[in-house]
Amino acid sequence: ATMGVLPLPLPLLLLAAGTQVSGLQLDGHLDLGRCRFALGMEDGSIPDSRLSASSAWSDSTAARHGRLGRSDGDGAWCPAGPVFPEEEEFLEVDLGRLYLVTLVGTQGRHAGGHGREFARAYRLRYSRDRHRWLRWRDRWGAEVIGGNEDPEGVVLKDLAPPPVARALRVYPRAPRAMSVCLRLELYGCPWDAGLLSYTAPRGQVMALDPAPVVLNDSTYDGYSVGPLQFGGLGQLTDGVLGLDDFMRSRERRLWPGYDYVGWRRPPGPRPHVELEFEFEGLRAFRAMQVHCNNMHTRGVSIFGEVECRFKRSLATAWEPTPVTHSLGGAVKDPSARSVTVPLGGRQARFIQCHFFFTGEWMLFSEVTFLSDVVEEAVGASGGWGHGGTLPTTAPPTMAAPGEPKPGQPVAKADHSHTSILIGCLVAIILLLLGVIFLILWRQYWKKILGKAQRRPSEDELRVQLSVPGDTIVINNATGATRGPPRYERIPPGQGEYQEPTRPRPSLPPRSPALLRKPHPPLHPSPSCFSPAPTDHDTPPPTEPEGGAGAYAEADVTGGSAYAVAGPAPGPAPGPALPAFPRRRLRFREKLGEGQ
Repeated sequence: ATMGVLPLPLPLLLLAAGTQVSGLQLDGHLDLGRCRFALGMEDGSIPDSRLSASSAWSDSTAARHGRLGRSDGDGAWCPAGPVFPEEEEFLEVDLGRLYLVTLVGTQGRHAGGHGREFARAYRLRYSRDRHRWLRWRDRWGAEVIGGNEDPEGVVLKDLAPPPVARALRVYPRAPRAMSVCLRLELYGCPWDAGLLSYTAPRGQVMALDPAPVVLNDSTYDGYSVGPLQFGGLGQLTDGVLGLDDFMRSRERRLWPGYDYVGWRRPPGPRPHVELEFEFEGLRAFRAMQVHCNNMHTRGVSIFGEVECRFKRSLATAWEPTPVTHSLGGAVKDPSARSVTVPLGGRQARFIQCHFFFTGEWMLFSEVTFLSDVVEEAVGASGGWGHGGTLPTTAPPTMAAPGEPKPGQPVAKADHSHTSILIGCLVAIILLLLGVIFLILWRQYWKKILGKAQRRPSEDELRVQLSVPGDTIVINNATGATRGPPRYERIPPGQGEYQEPTRPRPSLPPRSPALLRKPHPPLHPSPSCFSPAPTDHDTPPPTEPEGGAGAYAEADVTGGSAYAVAGPAPGPAPGPALPAFPRRRLRFREKLGEGQ
């Protein structure tokens, strides 16, 4: 299938959280349709110790929180730096052993609706030895894989071709400088063949009309030096079997001959093609299966004879006795087929095979091995032939010592101390906020109560301010410019001062007792409103009993004070009160919000 969003079928969803099953057909070839099982990010089979990242924004967004479908910590892995434009931030997953990774699932940071970060695209790098990291490319050579469009949805992308990897890194991409977070799950099956690499001559080009057919190994991820390719894996191990007509391909939009790797017959007495295979550890080989094309009309034939040699390690020599298998003549059936070569249980880590020509061209699409892990090499190898049934001498999936078996759920590492610390910090912050709120609330009510206690009584508002001849009025209008109060004189005979917007109040009659005993001034200090008495000051006249009397009343209304005075009958007024020196004026208490 082409790369795209692929929903998981129900059987896969049921098996994804259980024991992993090898994706094999009974004929020994890999079935990519069955090799789509979750490898343990979501269910915890991959422990936190195998997750790492280039950086993290905080401990709550570390690599261990980048698990698909889970919201641990702050909900995802988030790198500390931007991924644009360098694209150097990555999330790494160590699978513990070799796997064939066929599918990648990604998700952004949702965090219960609080997260909005996700990766719109990403790139992959993988390694089979954790030293050499290879760039993944699709069948057309593109590296970028489409990602998410929202922070919550899961997007599954098929990897074609699927890489064989022990560790995998995901590099998120962004079109501009922006925050990116990622959750991840990998899907595939154990690479039980244990095959690390194969060495082969470069594929060649067949000159046909109307266009030449390119028969190269286009997905090979190893090295190429001259006519030789070595140190990698490619189309001979990708699980795709070619059709009877090699000019047709199982994938659309691919060039003719894509599914096959082909070589033309070289000159010489016994022309052949040499292939060499390197495995992860010592294995006992029962058989080899080679899928070949046999289209006679185009000059293509299967090999007539094969000869294989074995050696146990890189330092040892090839064993002197090879295994030889002959097909006994040309095969006339033009259909493609798998040829089984018995290997007799020979033990080795390296195999070298010579395939001898019977026609002008020889085309291979897949090479697989039926093998068992040798008992003393179980810890180093960890697998069985990916082309065959489960062996009885070794379990189907082996893990490194001290590590859980693939597919077996493990307990998540305990990080409760982090939760306790965060809880304590939150409690302390809430306590401080509560104390601050109580202090502010107390000050607020203290201010309110203080204002209520300083409000003057009605009796205190009646202040004797009149003197013979005129009356002092405190002009405290609210609309005046900010500054000290102004004092004006009311000439004798003028009426009471009245606020323009309110009706003139009628003064109630005063009792003789009230006139004879005037109220004391609000501030008894002699420096409040008048200077210290002198010898030439004229004493105020005594009010006649029963008369209207001269009095002054301070009426506090709406923050303004008004002095009310009436004409005082009696003796002629004395000399006018001199102007009060402003420098000797001292304010005792603020009676309102105006001037």
